[in-house]
Amino acid sequence: MSFPDNKLTVRTPADLVTAVPYILRFRPGDGSIVLLASNRRVVFAARGDLPAPGAPASHLLDLTANLIPVVRRQQPITHIMLTGYGNADHVDPALRTIGEAFIASGMPVRALLRVTGTRVFNLDCDNPACCPLEGTPLDPTSLVAVQATAAGLVALPDRAAVAARFAPVDGPARDGIRRATRAATARLKTVRAAGDAAVDEAGAQAVRDALRQHDDGKRLTDDELAWLTLLLKRPSVRDLAADLTQPHDRHVTFWADITRRAEEALVPAPATLLALAAWRCGDGALASMAANRALQVDPAYQLADLLLQALHAGLPPSAFEQAIASARTNPSHQ
Repeated sequence: MSFPDNKLTVRTPADLVTAVPYILRFRPGDGSIVLLASNRRVVFAARGDLPAPGAPASHLLDLTANLIPVVRRQQPITHIMLTGYGNADHVDPALRTIGEAFIASGMPVRALLRVTGTRVFNLDCDNPACCPLEGTPLDPTSLVAVQATAAGLVALPDRAAVAARFAPVDGPARDGIRRATRAATARLKTVRAAGDAAVDEAGAQAVRDALRQHDDGKRLTDDELAWLTLLLKRPSVRDLAADLTQPHDRHVTFWADITRRAEEALVPAPATLLALAAWRCGDGALASMAANRALQVDPAYQLADLLLQALHAGLPPSAFEQAIASARTNPSHQ
């Protein structure tokens, strides 16, 4: 079974578990369940939190009921692999319940794996020759890890490290942005006096200049960033930025930096653009966190809400254009 772009090939459960953090872009913690759907290649990956030990059985049933229709949308798939993280008492019963539900719904489950510490256990195999009772040790220097590194894939240590990519700056960096934003606000008043077309023109120029500078390896100054984030409040400027943003890591890094440094009230637009860029690059975790960041600041920010709905529904990145088109038909609160 090969992963997208033939970057990784796995042959054993240990290989699969080693590959998971590179697929998710971070290492799952205890209490996580990871689902991979495949048709010879992994076409869909999702991570969720298992209900806490002792939680009502309905919580696990609700998790399963939410997962099944999401995975069904990924057709055609040939099989599903489930991996749980934590101790056997917590993980094994949950994995078996979820696996049985998928099988009952007509979707074959190929593997039920548990990761406890640095060992992987195959719940479907009782052959000690390949699946010893003490588990199979994970090798961080395995061929899969080497292949992933050579392919430029990075696995952050946990979800907190993903969120840290766009966490707000503070201290002198925050003070500098505040000063620059005040100056940019005064500048924008002058441009607005010339009409909406002048604002759109200024916005288009700011977006193109900013992306060009980043592609040339230059970081925006505080003044440039403050000017850009003010203009991105205008839906037409934000939409242009979405159109010009490319699905590659450089633009993900760009919008993460803008989101980190933007004044709090101006975060929704760059955070949503970060979410869009990450989504199109296949980084669902970063996309979801960035969209939630936009909605923390403005719960009525429609494009972020649409994107989050698409992510929760398991829609592919190709739904990007539909999400943009839907948002543009109702410009209020964008």
